[in-house]
Amino acid sequence: MVLDKLGDALKSSLRKLTGKTFIDEKTVKELVKEIQRSLLQADVNVKLVFDVTKRIKERALSEKAPSALQKKEFIVNIVYEELVRFLGGEHKPLALEGKKPALVMLVGLFGNGKTTTTGKLGLYYKKRGLKVALVTTDTWRPAAYDQLVQLGKQIDVPVFGVKGEKDPVKIWKKVKPKLGNFDLVVVDTAGRDALSADLIKELNGINTLVQPHEALLVMAADVGQSAQQQAEAFHKTVKVSGVIITKLDGTAKGGGALTACSVTEAPVRFIGTGEKVEEFEEFKPKGFVGRLLGLGDLEALLEKAKDAIDEDRAEDLGKKFLKGEFNLLDLYEQMQAMKKMGPLNKVMKMIPGMSGADIPKELLDVQEDKTRKWRFLMDSMTKEELEDPSTISGSRLERIARGSGQSISELRQLLKQYKQSKKMAKLFKGAQSEKGMEKMMQKLQKGQMAGRSRKKMKF
Repeated sequence: MVLDKLGDALKSSLRKLTGKTFIDEKTVKELVKEIQRSLLQADVNVKLVFDVTKRIKERALSEKAPSALQKKEFIVNIVYEELVRFLGGEHKPLALEGKKPALVMLVGLFGNGKTTTTGKLGLYYKKRGLKVALVTTDTWRPAAYDQLVQLGKQIDVPVFGVKGEKDPVKIWKKVKPKLGNFDLVVVDTAGRDALSADLIKELNGINTLVQPHEALLVMAADVGQSAQQQAEAFHKTVKVSGVIITKLDGTAKGGGALTACSVTEAPVRFIGTGEKVEEFEEFKPKGFVGRLLGLGDLEALLEKAKDAIDEDRAEDLGKKFLKGEFNLLDLYEQMQAMKKMGPLNKVMKMIPGMSGADIPKELLDVQEDKTRKWRFLMDSMTKEELEDPSTISGSRLERIARGSGQSISELRQLLKQYKQSKKMAKLFKGAQSEKGMEKMMQKLQKGQMAGRSRKKMKF
């Protein structure tokens, strides 16, 4: 994943700092050097690196920590604040309110994922209650029209265009009368291998005609330090109001694209975090830096959770789990919601307190694999078996295992986990009073003591 190495390096530097018992000038200088090295390795412009680390150093040496914080905690906060400022500061949402329809035009070069991003942006705002339409004016790529139509079907959003038409201006004039009832219209435009004279002319023409409320430049994370130059060139052409960085799930360093754009008049507005159409989020510097430094990103986590499961259903599931009344059908629904939120390692990074935990990737992969196998098993169960797992025995065990392609031992593990979850839920149900909490803690302590005794016996 892009910037994983940067995040690991920054977290390592901060761990060294927080492990110190005494913070002096030498410690601060060592920290600054490590941050410089990490940012430079992530392809961030040299001048920008020295600017941000100079501010970190000056603040760490001159500012006094509040009485509630230790010096090292205060310095971690300084690093966080300066990196947030470095990446654009406060989040700047698109200005769409009060416009019907709000017009957003995407521009960019070939190979940066512009058409896919058109679909992602449409889905993002559809989920937030807007009536969305997509328009293709890309007359250069033969497959551009068909690609966007397929994306539209996938996300259930209408697509407008004129297949075979070679003039984007004529396309817009023909489809514009059909767009009045939509809240948001996302317009995909043609690209080129470079910002050539003919592309500039074409973009000027369509930009003058559409007069978008927002013009967003789509560029890939692997563009490197040429990002600033590209952003400025497109800004002169169509007055770009923001940038969307794609392919942040790849192996490119990515730092150049993120940081260079933030210091131009075109801050990063969205980032693509994977190939799937829902792997797309608003770029919020505070949350992004929180993830980089292992501090979590609660806002992004809640946003993903809302997209994954209906609020009323979540409340209903929560009540069932607390009462210990849930069945495998409820457990399955919860697992499906977790799947929608993305890979476990990505979700973990958003959880405050867990994102900085040194959990081996192999362990997360094993858990992800186990969850996947359990979904297969539940897909092979009948509604009766999901609602009443106690009916699963004998020939049913063999049928479910055979139908899912999993082993009977894997099925037994799932049923055992389900029983343990119900048992734990009942413990929490009885712990609503102070006495109940005491009893629960005593039971847990007895269990730990028994576990230790068994370990001693093995020796």
